[in-house]
Amino acid sequence: MAEKKGPRGAILQRDKQSYAVVPRTPVGLIRPEHLEAIARVVRKYNIPVIKITSGQRLALVGMRKEEVEPIWQELNMDAGKATELCLHYVQACPGNDVCKYGVRDSLGLGLEIEELFLGQALPAKVKIGVSGCPFCCAESFVRDIGMFGKKAGWILIFGGSSARRPRVGDILAENLSRKEAVALTGRCLDYYAAHGKKRERTWQFVERLGIDAVKKAVL
Repeated sequence: MAEKKGPRGAILQRDKQSYAVVPRTPVGLIRPEHLEAIARVVRKYNIPVIKITSGQRLALVGMRKEEVEPIWQELNMDAGKATELCLHYVQACPGNDVCKYGVRDSLGLGLEIEELFLGQALPAKVKIGVSGCPFCCAESFVRDIGMFGKKAGWILIFGGSSARRPRVGDILAENLSRKEAVALTGRCLDYYAAHGKKRERTWQFVERLGIDAVKKAVL
């Protein structure tokens, strides 16, 4: 018997009756009209929980199944990936746009990466963190792919994890230009897509193949 699919862009909750939705907010940026739409649907549908997630998104939790599609229609926002085997999100710090410590444009790089790779099919979910300086406020070392900026360029990290078995990712390259960082991200994702096992996260992929094999393939 075929498995019944839930409502579009919805996550079934622990009670097996209510759902959550996570609107897409690239690199944590959100426009005033989106905040207004979220406040409007929360009041209209009596949504009990609004939670800021670790991925710089807003999860709306506690609606009924039949409410999910009308809520999406009224929000007029894309659904953030939450269970699919693909890039789920790119998180980024404010970078040199506003932060006094920022040395690189993390927001710009993060937005470019998300737009380029959001729809790519992958063996498992992927999370990317882009930090504008070595403080790594976007958790770059424990993301599947991470970057942080220094004056000489971007440092790119692969195979990090903050899950059940935390792993500090391996540095693949240093002193990259923005163009080089985007290109290397693409090669990492392509190699992972071609050789990863289904539901094998990047940290497992690196531990199975070895970081030297990854470097040889993508550098």
